[in-house]
Amino acid sequence: MNGMDPQTLTELLDVSVLDRLDRIEDLPADELARSSALRKEGYSAEVTAGLLTQAQLRRDAVKKLGPFAEDMLFTRDGLAQATRLPVAAHHARRLLGEGKDTGGDEGTEGSADAADSTPTIADLGCGIGADSFAFAGMGAQVTAVDADEVTAAIASFNLRHLANASVEHARAEDIDTSAFDALWFDPARRTVGKGTKSGSTARIFDPEDFSPSLSWVIDKALAAKAAGVKLGPALDHSLVPDEAEAQWVSHLSEVVEVCLYFGEARQRPGRSALVMGERTLLVHEDDLPADDEDGVGELGQYLLEPDGAIVRAGLVTALCGPLQARRVHPKIAYLTTDVEPTGPASAGVTIYEVTDVLPAKIPSLRKALISRGIGSVVIKKRGADIVPDQVRRQLKLPAGDKATLVFTRLGDRHVVLLTQPC
Repeated sequence: MNGMDPQTLTELLDVSVLDRLDRIEDLPADELARSSALRKEGYSAEVTAGLLTQAQLRRDAVKKLGPFAEDMLFTRDGLAQATRLPVAAHHARRLLGEGKDTGGDEGTEGSADAADSTPTIADLGCGIGADSFAFAGMGAQVTAVDADEVTAAIASFNLRHLANASVEHARAEDIDTSAFDALWFDPARRTVGKGTKSGSTARIFDPEDFSPSLSWVIDKALAAKAAGVKLGPALDHSLVPDEAEAQWVSHLSEVVEVCLYFGEARQRPGRSALVMGERTLLVHEDDLPADDEDGVGELGQYLLEPDGAIVRAGLVTALCGPLQARRVHPKIAYLTTDVEPTGPASAGVTIYEVTDVLPAKIPSLRKALISRGIGSVVIKKRGADIVPDQVRRQLKLPAGDKATLVFTRLGDRHVVLLTQPC
């Protein structure tokens, strides 16, 4: 499942091989030339392939892990599922209770005691160790656990510089979770599927088939002093326990996860959305309007596309008040306003200025675009049954200006909004 066998990893962990990996940029940039050079240096075909794969994965990992990626090892699946470092730091702050109200003078003695002891965290399903890296980096004593032998070994390598982190090759179900101050769960949600290519994986859709199962994870989280559970952002809202806070997170406009927080890691029950990027925005279901008076209205000068985390959390209308906005359709997650949004809540939307409303039929749309000198389009859609690439081919536009087309609905009408990003 991890795409690497123990023997290959053992060979990669040889000091001389690791040294060659650190110096691999000395070789020609061309992959075939690099492979030939490594073979001439005496490396086997397996080790050569491993070195080239690790070099590529390190380059790919910079987006998630920054400069730390240059000193780490990966599997393809492990990197794909690894937490981005800024998001991992957020997990650590939640588990460690950073910024929580202690209740005033009443908690002074308890806070002093807590300051004298190091919090312990079990990272159950640690993968390549990104979350453990953040937990340990923020001062916790971390026990990282993974059921896969190769993945656990890679996590151990990646955490080797952190004296307050250790790694165990074990199933989460076999760990005494009561021995820790906080628990972090990242159950495996992919498996080798029928009909997939060798070494590839398929998504698991039934939460009871996760490893460990979601019901087992939630039972342990409910019993813990503080706990967090990282899951895929498509999680059904009905699976969120009443005792949890479910927080959907986006980073740099990409929805990356939903986390369930329990006990002292929970700040407020219910659903929330965290938008992380150049600016940060937190939206909670308590921010939803008491009624639907803001509801649906006429198309304004601006179209607002809410961040995906806000959409996934079902909190689109929480932005209506702060942005003086309304929905374009009761079932479509676009907002509209007559005033260009500013202020903190604008971090939760992408803003487009609407320049025209065009017909949705391709022949009429093509004619309208050509008459306006539009020759290059970005196509977005909500509430429209289209395939953007297919529409782009059908339009066959000559060279011209660039615009963004939004296929959507205004009431019962299917329309195309001609827009420009603000």
